[in-house]
Amino acid sequence: MVSPFLPFLLSLTLVLILPLSSTSLSSHEKHKFQNLQSMNMDLLERETLFLIMDTMSSDRKWRLSSPNPCKTTSSWPGLECKPGNDNLLHVSRLDFGTKPNPTCKKTATFPSQIFHLPYLQSVFFSNCFTHTKTTISIPSPTNHKTSPLQQLSLRSNHALVGLVPPQISSLKSLQILTLSQNSLHGKIPEEMSSINSLIHLDLSYNFLTGSIPNQIGNLRNLVGIDLSYNSLTGTIPESIGQMGLLQKLDLSSNSLAGGIPDSLENLSFLVFMALSNNRLKGKFPDGMTKLQNLQYFIMDDNPMFMPLPSNLGRLVKLQELRLANSGYSGVIPVSFAQLLNLSTLSLQNNMLSGEIPVGLSNLSHIFHLNLSRNTLVGVVPFGVGFFKRLGRNLDLSGNLGLCLNGSQGIEDLNIGVGICGNYKTGSVIHPLKISGAPSEFFNLANLLSFLGVWGLYQRFF
Repeated sequence: MVSPFLPFLLSLTLVLILPLSSTSLSSHEKHKFQNLQSMNMDLLERETLFLIMDTMSSDRKWRLSSPNPCKTTSSWPGLECKPGNDNLLHVSRLDFGTKPNPTCKKTATFPSQIFHLPYLQSVFFSNCFTHTKTTISIPSPTNHKTSPLQQLSLRSNHALVGLVPPQISSLKSLQILTLSQNSLHGKIPEEMSSINSLIHLDLSYNFLTGSIPNQIGNLRNLVGIDLSYNSLTGTIPESIGQMGLLQKLDLSSNSLAGGIPDSLENLSFLVFMALSNNRLKGKFPDGMTKLQNLQYFIMDDNPMFMPLPSNLGRLVKLQELRLANSGYSGVIPVSFAQLLNLSTLSLQNNMLSGEIPVGLSNLSHIFHLNLSRNTLVGVVPFGVGFFKRLGRNLDLSGNLGLCLNGSQGIEDLNIGVGICGNYKTGSVIHPLKISGAPSEFFNLANLLSFLGVWGLYQRFF
């Protein structure tokens, strides 16, 4: 069953509202529609809009082709206007960079004039600043009047450089801030933690450095935070547990060290947590079992070097559990068979031993299982139906002690292990052949894969 949180969690995308055709409106709406057509723009605001368009786009001669840009009959693509209490039309939304919205010319730079549009609520720049280097410039508020901007999205702008400006804290109405896939560097400004209205923060895929500010816990209305694919260091701040409404937490692909903070247990609405590809280690917090809404836990590539925690089996809503390449030892907990909603389990390239729990064969929703490159032993407990359902999404290779019972009738399936021999007569396990290579090389490949665990240890220590 899909969580009601998930659609909002994974994508906080706003749909562009296009002008409605007058033919589809009721009589009351038609009257309102006609009134809008008779309204004009504030002259200063219109001139500001022309300056922005001259800076950004050369798709057409905007002043000549659309002298009244807010009029529905001649409105610009990527532009939305709304009436104000002054009987004038005001710009409320601007989209740039991808068609049908205006595309950006090579000389386009960030237009700070957008903050002079007094009714602007949403701005999108996607794949826009790609040639001329530019920075985010936010002027100081004038006459103590702050910008009403609620959403600022700057995505895939490789020529957008410089710092995340501390002045961004002056945008007191900001709810969604997306600065993803740009070339921003430097530290995350502490001042950002004063934007109490913020519900979604995405600074992923930049070159940010330094530690995550402890003050970030002040953003108590956050529902999603993504700081992945940067070069952040230090520890995960304990204050992150103050974000009681958080549903998405992505800190993957940084250089964070230390352990998972105990305060994480307070994030009872958390659905998605990604901490992979860092330098995290130490035991999991005992209170993690309180995260009963957690559906995605992704923590590959960390130097954990500890037994797999059995209490993860109590997170019964888990759909994906990824703990690969992290030096886990001991057995696969039997409690993992309680994760009946699990669709993906990735435990490859660890130091796991013992037998595969029989209960894993009862995970009816699983479609991806990777237990390769461990030291597992014994007869594989899955039936032919399980093997055929997963197909190539099942990988058991690199476990020298694993074998298939010949009576299972699955000798022809290429799943990376051999058929169990008759140990009473001294025969050995006969590995299945790899296409194009003699079978004796399969054991050698397995051995080298296993020895790769030593390389993993050297990587982190």
